Amino acid sequence: MGLIGIIGGSGLYDSHALTNVETHNVHTPYGNPSSEIIIGTFHGKKIAFLPRHGKGHVFNPSAINYRANVFALKELGVNRVIGISAVGSLQENIRPGELVVLDQFIDRTQARKQSFYEGSKVCHVSMAEPFCPDLREHINHYLSALAIPHHEEGTYVCIEGPRFSTKSESRLYKSWNGHVIGMTLVPEVVLAREAQMCYSTVALVTDYDSFKEHPVTTEEVIRTMKDNVFKARQLLESLIPSLSEKGNCSCHEALKSAFI
Repeated sequence: MGLIGIIGGSGLYDSHALTNVETHNVHTPYGNPSSEIIIGTFHGKKIAFLPRHGKGHVFNPSAINYRANVFALKELGVNRVIGISAVGSLQENIRPGELVVLDQFIDRTQARKQSFYEGSKVCHVSMAEPFCPDLREHINHYLSALAIPHHEEGTYVCIEGPRFSTKSESRLYKSWNGHVIGMTLVPEVVLAREAQMCYSTVALVTDYDSFKEHPVTTEEVIRTMKDNVFKARQLLESLIPSLSEKGNCSCHEALKSAFI
């Protein structure tokens, strides 16, 4: 039976919510994942949880071993992945505390390996529609049912980091119709497609990016992050029991025409 994978911050993990808990140290051809992977039963479904930045948030966005993370989840039998990411807003109407169910991204990273395929075999995987439509539909349904303020679609601008954007950069991304900005989506989403896994990300808006002239305090950001994590947990508690092992989508055939 395929597992459901959750990639997110350590704040999402609640050991009291899982039964039959196991921890797995997976060694991959690409090195070690960010952390050991926790597998357990959650509301009747078997899930695998991986903290993207490692325990204690020890890896900056550019130092995360994305290939090892995705490979390890696939190796353990994960077919469907839900990513949870904190982001800044690039648009006035997307407010701190709201969630965005992404449908597109713009890649501004520069130093990350984006493919499992190196050497003589080249993979040209399609990313026209980068997120699993079936997962996105389920996520939007349960966010609406829970009355959690959210946006049903949005474009994520992924920057290299770990620094934040200048005001000029932020205004440029805003003018491109980017909706939120962060540092971790790429290449995670690309590798999940190469691994033929269903993948969708829920973006948790913590604050406005630097395009907006406004004072923001660390206390406000922390409070918003805690509120967002609570909303994400609510979502997962309702969403995960509803998910089947395989979605009504073509994600598992992503490599069908990817090789020349």
